Formats: sequence, C-alpha cells, structure tokens
Amino acid sequence: MPLFPVERLAMTIQLKTADDIAKMRVAGRLAADVLDMIGPHIQPGVSTGELDRICHDYIVEQQKAVPAPLDYNGFPKSICTSVNHVICHGIPSDSKILKSGDTLNIDITVIKDGFHGDTSKMFCVGDAPEHARRLIRITQECLYRAIDIVKPGITLGDIGHVIQQHCEAHNYSIVREYCGHGIGRVFHEEPQVLHYGKPHNGPKIAAGMTFTIEPMLNAGTRYTKLSRKDGWTVTTKDRRLSAQWEHTLAVTADGCEVLTLRAEETL
Repeated sequence: MPLFPVERLAMTIQLKTADDIAKMRVAGRLAADVLDMIGPHIQPGVSTGELDRICHDYIVEQQKAVPAPLDYNGFPKSICTSVNHVICHGIPSDSKILKSGDTLNIDITVIKDGFHGDTSKMFCVGDAPEHARRLIRITQECLYRAIDIVKPGITLGDIGHVIQQHCEAHNYSIVREYCGHGIGRVFHEEPQVLHYGKPHNGPKIAAGMTFTIEPMLNAGTRYTKLSRKDGWTVTTKDRRLSAQWEHTLAVTADGCEVLTLRAEETL
C-alpha cells in the first residue's frame, strides 16, 4: 500500500533480525496468497465491495490474520481497489461494478504475529484494451528492474532512477506524491522509497532493511487529485489510466528476498 501522507514515520531506519524477517516472510506469503485467491473472482459484473468481503473473510477466517487497512487512520475497508484512473487508495463499494475493459489494482496488507506483508497486483477485467495492458506491463517491468538491483551498498536514489528511466523511456509518467516505505511491525516506517531520483543519492541500502517498492505509472501526466469526498481516493488529474505493482522486500547480505512473491512469478 502506498504511503499515507497523514502518517508520521519513525525517524530512523529499523534493521530487522533474522527472527523478524522469518515472521515477515509468513505475513508476505499470506498477502500473496490473497491475491492468488481473489483472481478468479474478478469478472465483469462483480462489485469491488464484494471483492473486499471475499478478501476480508479469507484473511480473517482462513489465514487467521488481520487486514491491516481496516480502520487504519479511518480507512473503512479491508483492501484497496483502484479502478482505471484511480492511482491508489480506492475504497471498495457495492455500487462500483466492474465491467469488461476495466483495469484494477488490488492492494493487500495483512498482519500476522505482529508483522505486516504488503503487496499489490494489476488485473484486467474481461477484454482490456492493448494500451492498458502495455501500461500494466511496463509498470511491472519497472518494479522488477528495481528489485533486480537491490543489494547492500546501493542507494535509494538508484532504485528511483532505474524506475524513472524505464518509465519515461516508454513515455509514461511517475507519480511523485506517493511512494514505497519501510515496513515491519509498523505499517509505514522509514525509509521512504521514491520511484524517481538520481543515482548514488540518498540513504544506502543495508542488510536487514525491509521495505516496499510500488511504482505508480500514469498514461498521461504525473499529477494527482485527492478526493475531497472521502479523503482517500487518489486519481490522475487528467483522468487517464494509472497502474501499480508492489512487493515487500528484505535486504540480504548479497541481494534481496521478495517476501510477497506469488506462485506465478519467477524473478
């Protein structure tokens, strides 16, 4: 889940112990499992409110875990569902009925044994147009290219630079108001992981750091609009499509482990 602007982050980066990471590995696997579970339910005619209920029941009843977004700073649902031009923090609703051609980001965060696992995935509803599929594909490539360079000694600026370069090479724009974040016992902690930047700038990555990378790419301009009505839903200002993918990572001695890796993925 992208950083909530209302939350104050801890001022220092918390390095995790091997035991911490083992617990985060469990939470991450559970979050990934929710995305695998919900996929077949995403069909034309289903409401995002129904998807929320299915995910909530699965997390609580099957996984014996906690859906982290529910009541988080007042967020009213257990998952985020961001459709088409919604960038992030879309609130599930029984009145939002998916139709063929829609694109949908589902953002899942679960808490298990006090630790968070945070991940999101893009879905095409029915027969989505090729331009939407291309945006989704390039956004996922941005995430994978960033993951590929994560290891001790690089900087956060290196991560942002890799994402920005690939994004802009395909004539898309990067959302700048929302970013990745440290995660562990706390939902959002330091560091803030920007998806744009200059190489060799910013804090250095160290073993034991855990954080999300979650690039948000817009088909049009990078500018965003926050809903005055609900205070959560973020859309593209020009109402063109947006896409996002997210994984939670743990930095190892010589690279990183993707804690939210899904069964379908090979990195």
